[in-house]
Amino acid sequence: MIRFAPRSSLLAAALVACVTPCLTAQGSATPRTGSDVLEAMRAAYAGKWYHSLTFTQKTTRRTQDGTERVQTWYETLAHTAAAGTRLRIDFGELSAGNGVIYTADSSFNVRGGKLQSADASGNEFLPLIEGVYVQPVAKTVKELGQMKVDLTRVRTGTWEGKPVWIVGAASASDTTSPQFWVDTDRKVLQRMIVSFASGQPPYDVHLGGYERVGNGAWLATKIEMFQSGVRRQAEDYSGWKVDVPVDPALFDPAQWSTAKHWAKSK
Repeated sequence: MIRFAPRSSLLAAALVACVTPCLTAQGSATPRTGSDVLEAMRAAYAGKWYHSLTFTQKTTRRTQDGTERVQTWYETLAHTAAAGTRLRIDFGELSAGNGVIYTADSSFNVRGGKLQSADASGNEFLPLIEGVYVQPVAKTVKELGQMKVDLTRVRTGTWEGKPVWIVGAASASDTTSPQFWVDTDRKVLQRMIVSFASGQPPYDVHLGGYERVGNGAWLATKIEMFQSGVRRQAEDYSGWKVDVPVDPALFDPAQWSTAKHWAKSK
């Protein structure tokens, strides 16, 4: 998750000429549509998935000149039936007041504790790492609309030696179409290929380091993002907690600096 910054920075990661674990055909028990895959994910953890999550993230970003910079981010995720899934990321020192708030279809950039800009595009990860497990499939399908993945295309393959369902690509040679890869056993997201800007190479995002959390759910704690074969961002989570109280005001840009933040007590 998570691992989300303004689209111009955080979502920098793709691998067009993908150097990936070997993709091979699997058995015939393949869901017919992407909606079927989403339903399998939802059903596997019905009533068990967490509704809130907090963690500290070590973020290593590689700039265009090859320089790597490391920064600490504080991330807060919460889902309610009324508000859906929301994610707040605080960049660096909390006192600086810099960060972003995401929903599945919107983003709000904050600088110095004040709303700087709002964008009618959300975070493509949220439907697949949280929403799919805690809401109706029809809502998840709608939220995935901005990703432009073709839900009529589903095939099987392997990722790091384990079987996966691949939604959005018709063949192994397709490494550019929007797509997401789901572990057929644990029913969790393993990979995404998605374009975040017209005319730019797609981003290839790898999710790993899965840890058991809460009531049998999972959390990816290591994320790598590639662009044209170059790792642009790496994320390592620590101190994660699930189903803890989260102040709803954290997701209000107007209360960015005054809301009760879990990390301020550290």
